[in-house]
Amino acid sequence: MRRPIVLVPACQRQLGSHAWHMAQDKYLHAVLRGAGCMPLLLPALGLDADLDAALQIADGVMLTGSASNVDARLYGEDILHPDLPQDPARDATTLPLIRAALARQLPLLAICRGFQEVNVALGGGLHQAVHAVPGMMEHRENVLDPLARQYAPAHRIKLMPDGLLSRLLGGESEMMVNSLHGQGIARLADGLLVEALADDGLVEAYTVASAAGFTLAVQWHPEWQVEDNPQSMRLFGAFGQACRDYQEQQHRKAG
Repeated sequence: MRRPIVLVPACQRQLGSHAWHMAQDKYLHAVLRGAGCMPLLLPALGLDADLDAALQIADGVMLTGSASNVDARLYGEDILHPDLPQDPARDATTLPLIRAALARQLPLLAICRGFQEVNVALGGGLHQAVHAVPGMMEHRENVLDPLARQYAPAHRIKLMPDGLLSRLLGGESEMMVNSLHGQGIARLADGLLVEALADDGLVEAYTVASAAGFTLAVQWHPEWQVEDNPQSMRLFGAFGQACRDYQEQQHRKAG
């Protein structure tokens, strides 16, 4: 049987005079090497995207991080920092994709921006500047640091007892994670179940409680040098197994 196919929605970026659809190599590498699946880029076509056609061939969906922010108007707020990058084409693609993937019970792994997208797609809201919220710590990286330092463990998170994340990590109660985000969850959407919290109370991981299939959303970046991190390999391994299980279920249904 072929490798399971994982849809990876692209960002749309302007490079020179042209708009490009792209995803960072580290995410595709993590799907291939960490999950054992075949990544397939889904262009950010918005309303022109045929999501049904794409999902018919998919065995899972992974939402990546990005330098851009989810449009605050999608959760009922004005954009406080219009100078920061936006990606309306990605927003218009991923939010309906999330709802459609969950309806199909497809395995879903969401990282950083993707973590925030799922929350917004299901009715939640975001802090547009976590560092400006009283009591919150600095969750942004120093962009002048070398990449190895930017992606180094930055703070602790506490895992919920008996939660999916804790079970995947062998019963761990806490772990260290990297931190490269300016926005974060302010209002958790109904139906989302917290899996991990930072020491300042910010949600760092959740699952979709009502989802029949595998779902996991994390604010940090487990895709970074995935093969060198046993915890990240467990997360991607569980996602990959869920994709293989979904593929097998669809194969049996097809007879």
